[in-house]
Amino acid sequence: QVQLVESGGGLVQAGGSLRLSCATSTNIFIFNAMAWHRQAPGKQRELVAAISSGGTTNYSDSVKGRFTISRDNAKNTLVLQMDSLKPDDTAAYYCTARIARTNYWGQGTQVTVSS
Repeated sequence: QVQLVESGGGLVQAGGSLRLSCATSTNIFIFNAMAWHRQAPGKQRELVAAISSGGTTNYSDSVKGRFTISRDNAKNTLVLQMDSLKPDDTAAYYCTARIARTNYWGQGTQVTVSS
């Protein structure tokens, strides 16, 4: 069974940085793609960043240039480095991993950015 466990969320001032991690007990190489999503209260869930098994990355326009997604294959961990944070980045952040047509989700970690 695939398990994804996020960590690294917290409270930070605008302009600050946070580093989210998503650890999995599964060999990360079996995932076709991994991604970070977020959902703020009263808003739709949003895809923030994704990375394919080949290392190709994609970002939403709202975070492009500020966030960096990467994989640590040796540690079976997905990372989201978030810089220049804004209050609009406040949300619950979820790690996802896809195998074929099945998507797996973590439990989420809260990020709060104060102005």
